[in-house]
Parts: sequence; structure tokens; C-alpha cells
Amino acid sequence: MDCIKKDKEYYITMKNNKKIPVRKLQLEVLSIMDAIHQVCEKNNIEYALIAGSALGIVNYKGFIPWDDDMDICIKRKDYKKFIKAMEKDLDDKFYFQCFQTDKRYNVLIPNMKVRKKGTCIKEKNFLLKNRCKSGDGIFVDVVVYDNIADNKFIDELYRTYVKLLMPIMVLLDNLHIPTTLLKKLVERIAIKYGEKNKNSKYTSQTIAIPWEKFLKEPVFLKEDVYPFKKYEFEGRMFYSYNNIEKVLKEWYGDNCLKKWNGKEWEETLPVEKRKPKHTVDINLEGDFLNEK
Repeated sequence: MDCIKKDKEYYITMKNNKKIPVRKLQLEVLSIMDAIHQVCEKNNIEYALIAGSALGIVNYKGFIPWDDDMDICIKRKDYKKFIKAMEKDLDDKFYFQCFQTDKRYNVLIPNMKVRKKGTCIKEKNFLLKNRCKSGDGIFVDVVVYDNIADNKFIDELYRTYVKLLMPIMVLLDNLHIPTTLLKKLVERIAIKYGEKNKNSKYTSQTIAIPWEKFLKEPVFLKEDVYPFKKYEFEGRMFYSYNNIEKVLKEWYGDNCLKKWNGKEWEETLPVEKRKPKHTVDINLEGDFLNEK
């Protein structure tokens, strides 16, 4: 299925009302992904493009034209190894932030952000600001995938525990009160939960990320997710889900993939929803003033 045809040009409107092509941001983010791929290949670490990045593989063999971020997953069993490999082998044009190396990092967001030096981005996230002092560069999100319970109600019970802690952590964070002990608690809950369900049939992002709606978490059969397979993405070969189309339909619905109209493949997402949704402001050639 040839779905590589690109849509019109999309733009991010910045605070000064200037516009930057989404494509320009995508190419910068792609350089981060290239660096991550090199680290993983060198150290025999498995990763996979997930969410909208995986959807881009199937529909465009690259970025969705209006997508302004990129997401990958790492298996829980490989995460410590991944951190060590990044410390050792990540190109010095980039840097990363995670709770394991900086206790100011918030565990309620993706487990790691791999950023590019000499750039800066502000996300549409008013609840949890980046407290790490190393910078606010454009990034690729890294999410831990872990074992989860076969019973979805038991799974939701554990996730609810974290969701009840979430408003407390958000409040304290915005009052600039350290939440290190609560962050450690959330991490411990998530790790123990994964260990408890090591023989389950299902996998998902760590329960430490609590932002999905009740019983709406993206949960998949392990046999559909693993082993990861290589797919074309922007002229490269990156990894993603084993049964990529099945996983995407379970996540986004049966209508998420492009449809054949008798002449060409058409995007199914309504036109009014085709817009970048994560970025408030961006600078690809420097830093903003430190506002932390």
C-alpha cells in the first residue's frame, strides 16, 4: 500500500504571530531520532515508534504532515540499560532528561525526553513545567512499555492509585514544593506492578503516566507489539509494533488508516483536526530566557 503522498504545508503559529513550517520542526526532531537509533543499534536495545509516529509509518511512511512530536517506547527490562547507553554513546549535539538522572524531572510525563542542544520549545502543558535546568530543547518522547494485568478492572485499579496522587503532585510542583518522595512512590508502584504481571498477555505504557481516560488506556496483546519490526520512515528503517495495523486500529479506531477512494489514498482524519497540537512556541536556533 503506497501511502507516502504528503498533504499541504502546515504551520506552527508562535507567540510573536510568526509561523514556522511543521516540516522544519519534523526534520530537526528526526535528527534526534537518528541519534537514538544509533545508540540502540550499537547497544542491542529494542525500541519502537508508537502512537502518532507509528500511524505515520502506515499512512505516510514518515511523519503525519501536521504532527509536531515523535514518540518511542522502550521495554521496562531494557530501560536501565538504555539510560546507561545514552549516557555513554549519545552524540554531544543532544542531551536527555529523566528522573533517574535528575530528580527534578516529573514522572507523570513520558519517562525520558531526548533533546537537541541549541533549540527551545514550549509545550501546551500548563500543569507540569520542565524543572530540569539542562534546557528545553526540542525532543523525542521515550515511554516505558511494561506488563499489565490481564483483567482490565484490576489494571484500572492500579492506575487509579496513581491518578489520585497526580493532583497532589501537580499542586505541590506548582507551589515549588519538592515532590521527590511522591515521584519515587509512583515509580515504585509502576515497577512492582509490572513485575507482578510478568506472565500476563498484555502490555502498555507504564501506569506512572496517568493522563488517559478511565478504561481508555492503550492496551495491547504482547504478540501484537513484540517482537518489534522495521518499517520505512522518512527514508530510514525504524522499528515499530509487530502487528502495526492491528495495534493502531485498537488505539485510534478502525478508521485511522488511509482509505482508497478509487483514485488515491485519502486521509480519514477530518480536515479541522489536522493541526499541530503540542507546541506553543519554538526556537530552532537558540534558547528562550530562563523562565523556570
